[in-house]
Amino acid sequence: MKPEIHPSNYRLVVFKDMSNDYMFLGKSCANTKDTITYEDGNEYPLIKLDISHTSHPFYTGKMMLIDTAGRVDKFKKRFAKHQAKKEEGAE
Repeated sequence: MKPEIHPSNYRLVVFKDMSNDYMFLGKSCANTKDTITYEDGNEYPLIKLDISHTSHPFYTGKMMLIDTAGRVDKFKKRFAKHQAKKEEGAE
């Protein structure tokens, strides 16, 4: 490894899948303001995940629609506007 290019502030953090509340402990240098008490009774920084191996369709074999930020609705709304303009131009 090249010296002085890798972060030196790795620490134990809890990663939490927000879709099914699965948590696991790992190392990261990502900044976070949230903390949580883990199963071992210690308090760790918390990194929230939208999807993990316990909720990803590839690993679970189930197709789930996870729309945490309303992205699908936003797309449908934009697409409807585009379709309306396209139909007006065709007439």
